[in-house]
Amino acid sequence: MTEASIPHFPRLVDHLVARLPTLPLDLALRRFITSLTERHPSLFSRLDDQARKTFLIDPTDVSIAFLLRPDPALPRLEAVKRAPDGTIVAARDARIAGPLAALVGMVHGALDGDALFFSRDIVIEGDTEAVLALRNAVDDSEIDLADEVAAITGPASKFVAEIFRRAAPVAERMTGVTLTRAGGTTA
Repeated sequence: MTEASIPHFPRLVDHLVARLPTLPLDLALRRFITSLTERHPSLFSRLDDQARKTFLIDPTDVSIAFLLRPDPALPRLEAVKRAPDGTIVAARDARIAGPLAALVGMVHGALDGDALFFSRDIVIEGDTEAVLALRNAVDDSEIDLADEVAAITGPASKFVAEIFRRAAPVAERMTGVTLTRAGGTTA
């Protein structure tokens, strides 16, 4: 996989996202991480001491990044905006950076993290042992982000899952981003 073959987040959409306040996104991310932990109880508990680390998930083609602290007792996921110079000022133990499509593709198992690392499509900085533990936990959990988003909508989850199921192939063709896990349930 090379940088040229990984799609980048549309600049126009990113400019709109950059202008939005992070509070609504942070509220959604709080609900998302709580639901994710409940639906995949071993996801973060298997990290042992690494669960107390803070990870900066840095999609380099988007104006925001995400701070993840996967502590099973109190998991946190929050949005962090880039400074005008493009940097992200946030305390962290490790940084995982690359185009959003590469990061999402790794979560869905569509892209190989090792290949992305060795081709320099993603960059790992800081505590590499913690990053490897997180990656293994995510791989073993077989997370489908569409399923996880649908799950947080409560009683509307089946309806939202059906919308995702129908829209995902079209959106994936348009963006090149793997929006669901192959064989995912979207339920």
